[in-house]
Amino acid sequence: MSGNSFGNLFKISTFGESHGKAMGVVIDGCPANLEIEIADIQNELNRRKPGQSKITTQRNENDNIQILSGIFEGKTLGTPIALLIENTDAKSKDYTNLKDTFRPSHADFTYEKKYGIRDYRGGGRASARETTMRVAAGAIAKKLLQKQDIKTTAFVSSIKNIVLNKNLKQLDFNLIEKNIVRCPDSETADKMIALIEKTKEQGNSLGGIITCVVKNCPIGLGEPVFDKLEAQLAKAMLSIPAVKGFEIGSGFEGTKLFGSEHNDEFTTENGVIKTTTNNSGGVQGGISNGMDIIFKVAFKPTATIMQNQKTVDKQGNKIDLKMEGRHDPCVLPRAVPIVEAMTNLVLADLYLQAKTNKL
Repeated sequence: MSGNSFGNLFKISTFGESHGKAMGVVIDGCPANLEIEIADIQNELNRRKPGQSKITTQRNENDNIQILSGIFEGKTLGTPIALLIENTDAKSKDYTNLKDTFRPSHADFTYEKKYGIRDYRGGGRASARETTMRVAAGAIAKKLLQKQDIKTTAFVSSIKNIVLNKNLKQLDFNLIEKNIVRCPDSETADKMIALIEKTKEQGNSLGGIITCVVKNCPIGLGEPVFDKLEAQLAKAMLSIPAVKGFEIGSGFEGTKLFGSEHNDEFTTENGVIKTTTNNSGGVQGGISNGMDIIFKVAFKPTATIMQNQKTVDKQGNKIDLKMEGRHDPCVLPRAVPIVEAMTNLVLADLYLQAKTNKL
């Protein structure tokens, strides 16, 4: 299996299966002398870990991070950084009925057909548990970006038909971590939580949208043509399990505007060139323009549900499937730190690339 690495200069390679012994990542290209405490990584992992609330999977993993190499006396060495998390609460017996059966809309079928073998326990490599190491690596990328005052913030902006109908200027990002659904509006958050609880009781699942905002991004990140900033972000987001859509700036709504309405006019503010609007979402010609980078990521409903479903086995025999085990009825609350991590990995990589392009 290829495709387990991401990035060019700031590059990560992840390994491990959901019910294997451990999950791991190797980070190559991180500059030396970057101050890193284990708490910097653990705090991000705690936001993603299972069992953190009544609306997430109750798999009980502490996700305690181990630093194997690349960090000494609180600073990066410039050598490969290896991080590891042991799996401690896998219950593989919950998946024995999937040994020869394909879950609807899950990777079971495609993995089986592509490789001729799969780890059916918890989805193996196709499990969202793989994202633990993206978050761990993203925490280090975040520290690198903090030195440049670049800040990435994601939040849940909709779940099914419950939508946060406020613009960014009306939101207080300090409220994101104040509720278990990670929506920066308490009234909307309460409605989302109630819907998730009801859906969980019904054995069903929900999808929604996560919005991400990057502030203080310098001008010049991203390369024209194939390595455009928005193209790199799109690839990063669409690599996250359950993601089915990505849009930046005005996105699909921009198709409803005239050019005269959509164009972001330039102006100067305290001697700095800016735009009066931000329909471009902070990116023009594939390069950051200094405005806030704003994009949305669409997550489909979780494929594994607790209701009876029609499917087939390896031989093509039609069967009824009823799943057991512990699963997220809605992945969005735990996906917020994943979206932030992947964003930070993209920006760290392009930041290092931008530095090498200047004499």
